[in-house]
Amino acid sequence: MKKIYSVLVENRSGVLCKVAGLFSRRNFNIDSLAVGETDDKSVSRMTIVSSGDSRTIEQVEKQLNKKLDVIKVKTFFENESICRELLFLKVKYNKTNRRDIMENCEIMGAKIVDMSTNLMLIQMCDTPERIQILLDMFKSISIVEIARTGCLALQKCTETD
Repeated sequence: MKKIYSVLVENRSGVLCKVAGLFSRRNFNIDSLAVGETDDKSVSRMTIVSSGDSRTIEQVEKQLNKKLDVIKVKTFFENESICRELLFLKVKYNKTNRRDIMENCEIMGAKIVDMSTNLMLIQMCDTPERIQILLDMFKSISIVEIARTGCLALQKCTETD
């Protein structure tokens, strides 16, 4: 089962290493990791997506809460959150596939953000599943380079927030 950890941490050097080390020592895989400042520059939010059984997930949450640099930990499942990922995709194009690439981008809500005479740089911000659909659509085209942010997520809004 996949679990999302939204972890508020002190924004200083070494904190990412300590948190990643916790996962490593427990032999846990991190499926996705994104880190960025919050509205308070002294605090960063780590969004960590990991898989494991319920016991393991519970242990990770407890261990995260014990870290001195950790301010607050929220955990939730994918269906309890809004999750988005950013993709940059550089593809090689020619006269025969240019129109198909542009149509696929339009259908999927992706944008062409840069072009040269034979390369396109495509940007898409969407769910990880839709990002994968776009990548699958472009498998037959010459993909030059891919950059993905990993999942950014917040828990869905409720009246108790």
